[in-house]
Amino acid sequence: MPLDLPLRKTLQANKPAAGAWLTLPSTAIARTLASPSNISWILVDGEHGLINDGHFYDLTNAIASSGASPIIRVPAEEAWLIKRALDSGAHGLMVPMANSPEIVRKVVKACKYPPAGIRGFGPMFTHATGALGGPYAMSANNDLIISVQIEHPDAIKEIDNIVKEDIDVAFIGPFDLAVSMGVQPFGEEHEAAMAKVLAACKAAGKTAAIFCLNGEQAAKRFAQGFDMVSITTDIDTLTDGFAVAVNTATGSNTAFGGSGYST
Repeated sequence: MPLDLPLRKTLQANKPAAGAWLTLPSTAIARTLASPSNISWILVDGEHGLINDGHFYDLTNAIASSGASPIIRVPAEEAWLIKRALDSGAHGLMVPMANSPEIVRKVVKACKYPPAGIRGFGPMFTHATGALGGPYAMSANNDLIISVQIEHPDAIKEIDNIVKEDIDVAFIGPFDLAVSMGVQPFGEEHEAAMAKVLAACKAAGKTAAIFCLNGEQAAKRFAQGFDMVSITTDIDTLTDGFAVAVNTATGSNTAFGGSGYST
């Protein structure tokens, strides 16, 4: 029986998969972000966020119970990190800096049970997927969503080979990509690189995804043909809303910190 994964259902229905970024280890914030019916996934940021594997189980269940898919980003392609995230009930994985087909194959093997991979068997706490034990394992290899981040010139060079691997999503990290390329974010060269990723995904039948910071950016990327787009982060939404309220009330124009990304 297939696992109950809202993101997978959204993508299979060819609907725009809008999501949000969770950087704070709060189940209350996780539920709030996941509650709108047109949000199909929440990224649990175990790379740059204040989240570690001790938070994974509670966050995956909070998100899944609110009707969205928890996707956990681990800090690196290490098999033990991937195993911890999947065993907590994540509906999928995101791995940063997937700069070569070799790295991607390592990620895929870590995500899958033998004989397709090397993942150890222990689905005792995968409640967020709607299945445990044997029933979970029977569907996990086919159903869980494997997403790799494209955020380096090496990945751009290898994108046609990367999307041939057994992944579901090629997810552009635009800010790391611009820094790695040594170019201005969203300038001509940067946009051309991202367009190359989009085209490669379409040609290979893979999901094209990208990180955005607000609804305007996200709408533009959906219009370009991206299938899966983040629309905000918890910290940006919190600080932006707070800044508007404070500045309106005090008649000031105080600058507030956010995620640190430039828009």
